[in-house]
Amino acid sequence: MTDAPGTSPLTPKPTQAVERAPEGALSPAVVWQMVRKYWSTALGAALVVSLAATFNTLGQVKIYQAQSTILFDPNPPRPLGQKVENIVDLGAGSFWDNREYYETQYKIIQSMKVASSVVSELGLHHDGGFLGNLPPGTPAPDASVPEEMAAEALRGRIKVEPIKESRLAVVKLEDADPQRAQRILNVLVDTYVQQNLDDAVTSTATAADWLRSQLDKLKVDLESSEMALHEYKETKNILSVAIDDQSNMLREEMKQLNDTLTSVRTRKEEVQARRDELAKVKGENPTDLPASELLESHVLMGLRTSYEEAIRTRDGLLGEGKGRNYPDVKEADARADAAKKALLAEVKNIQRALDKDLAVLKRQEAGLSGLFERSKKQALDLNLLEIEYNRLRRSKENNEKLYSLVLERTKESDLARVLRVNNIRVLDRPLVPRAPVRPQVTRSIAIGVFLGVLLGIATALARGLLDRSLKTPDEVEKDLGLPFLGLLPEIDENGTRPGSYSPRRQRGKPVRVANSELIVHEHPTSGIAEAARTIRTNLLFMAPDKPYRTLLVTSAGPSEGKTTVATCIAIVMAQAGQKVALIDCDLRRPRVHRVFRKTSEVGVTTAMLDDSLDEAVLDTDVPNLWVIPAGPIPPNPAELLHSEKFRKFLDDVKKRFDRVIIDSPPIVPVTDAAVLSTLVDGTVLVVRAFKTTKDLARHAVRALQDIGATKAGAVLNAVNFNRDEYKYRYYYYRREGYYEGEEAAAARPARKAARAKAAAEDEHGAGSAPPT
Repeated sequence: MTDAPGTSPLTPKPTQAVERAPEGALSPAVVWQMVRKYWSTALGAALVVSLAATFNTLGQVKIYQAQSTILFDPNPPRPLGQKVENIVDLGAGSFWDNREYYETQYKIIQSMKVASSVVSELGLHHDGGFLGNLPPGTPAPDASVPEEMAAEALRGRIKVEPIKESRLAVVKLEDADPQRAQRILNVLVDTYVQQNLDDAVTSTATAADWLRSQLDKLKVDLESSEMALHEYKETKNILSVAIDDQSNMLREEMKQLNDTLTSVRTRKEEVQARRDELAKVKGENPTDLPASELLESHVLMGLRTSYEEAIRTRDGLLGEGKGRNYPDVKEADARADAAKKALLAEVKNIQRALDKDLAVLKRQEAGLSGLFERSKKQALDLNLLEIEYNRLRRSKENNEKLYSLVLERTKESDLARVLRVNNIRVLDRPLVPRAPVRPQVTRSIAIGVFLGVLLGIATALARGLLDRSLKTPDEVEKDLGLPFLGLLPEIDENGTRPGSYSPRRQRGKPVRVANSELIVHEHPTSGIAEAARTIRTNLLFMAPDKPYRTLLVTSAGPSEGKTTVATCIAIVMAQAGQKVALIDCDLRRPRVHRVFRKTSEVGVTTAMLDDSLDEAVLDTDVPNLWVIPAGPIPPNPAELLHSEKFRKFLDDVKKRFDRVIIDSPPIVPVTDAAVLSTLVDGTVLVVRAFKTTKDLARHAVRALQDIGATKAGAVLNAVNFNRDEYKYRYYYYRREGYYEGEEAAAARPARKAARAKAAAEDEHGAGSAPPT
């Protein structure tokens, strides 16, 4: 019986290249598959977390929260006016300073000082209900702790939350007793407000006391500076007139003296110049006088005129020819001499007058110079006096200002302390809370359920990711990069494992199977037989032009079903009418002779030694199928398989049979399979579902690639269809019992005819010997 091309639903195309999926890729479909597969784990984790969250939430003590609102007033009342500062302050006025002030106040509300005051006032360190945070109605045990411990417990229950874009802050206190929470918070806010005022008053009182102590000292300093200034003015003969006025007077005096001295000096120079000019007058020519003198003196002008007239008269007489002795000439000379003498005498008189004026002017100059120098000295002395005077005056004024300022501040501090103005007040008093703030049952349970679902999904994913075994045909193709040839269901001889294949009668009663490896022969219409024929079809179509005559069946590790798969492939090949030889080349742990109940005395090893196949080839109950057991186990299997004798042995087998199926040891632990893979046309890798790990299978594929072996494909063995991986996606593989019923009755005569034909051949000796 041969399969028609394309009858297998999962027959891969011969030239189809299988791409390998990236490791660790998680798609929503993969996640859903893992969750569906491990739904019990996910559900259990979700239930455990949800129930734990529920019981934990319901078992928690109900916590109530009392609230009070506090106002920070930047402009408290100023009864004394804007000039008098309050005893409290909100900082320098900038944004950061105000922020620091508010943050500081929030910390003060939660400070140990305020908490200790509240504990002391209410006696909370002796209150067992507060210390144990017990709900109302619960008997409070007798307890007593230090105030510091009770204050720390109270601080842990206080929260301060500022209200955005305002000067308000909400003070919250949590407690299991709503009445107790309201009472404690009421005392807390009052204590804080009162302490803020007390601290301000205390600091103001301290400042006032210090100012008073400085006031007496400043008064003594002021009096002493005043007396020092008075004594200096008295000693230096400084009038009460201001130094600046005295300086102005001296400046005006020096100006006047300088102007007068300049005038005198100018006059002196003028007189000196006149005298010098008059000194130039000679007796021979007394008429040569300065014009200015002539203009100023009429006498001198008259004398000069008389002298000149006498000279002209004489010169006229002499010009008329009269001699010197002529009486008129003598009279003219006499008048000229008299006028000359008078003129010279008048010049002398003027010179003497100028000398006197010059002497007077010199005395005036000397006197004025003395006065000016004296005034100048007084001005310089006044400057020195002014420096010391100003120093004493500044000292007196500074002391006076300090005294006035301290006196004013002292009065203001006394008034502010009496007024007791506070910039912090309670806006809303705390009320008794009606509903607890914790636990939030609905929210907590919802979060618990959500986290439980997440944890369940994570647990399922973890189990799925930690499971490194190959399970489905898709994983075989993606992770190993091999064509998928088909799968064989898990065989359950007793019919007790759900999802495994178990032979059935028409009425569903289990049939006892002599050997599970021969189930394809004994139940040719079963689902597992159809799966084996699918593998056969895929192998035939993998290389239609050059079919595989010799096939090696191996696996990555032991106990993965190599012998079962090799036997099933050999049987379905034989059922197709081809002469098939099944060789057991597992020279370490052979099993083929047990499957077909043959002797292990002859086989591969004996055939190699005898150079004959006649005794090693044994017939079976399966038509067209012969087996060659392993024979006696040799000490060096790898060397034996690598020898030239084995090659000759394998060539002889191929000459006698159409198909040769070789069962071998696993390829990863030993090298036997690697040696055999180089001698065959193709290698089939057996992968046991849910057992063979991906890493081990990849190691096997890599070993085949390294030696250049031809990989025919992979077979997934021992598949349990009840697993979640096969419930929906691999429906067409679930075909057990498909041919049972109507087709089973039709198949029985064919099987009986085949057995009768085989018996007849045995009687005539045709089937007792292998083909030659």
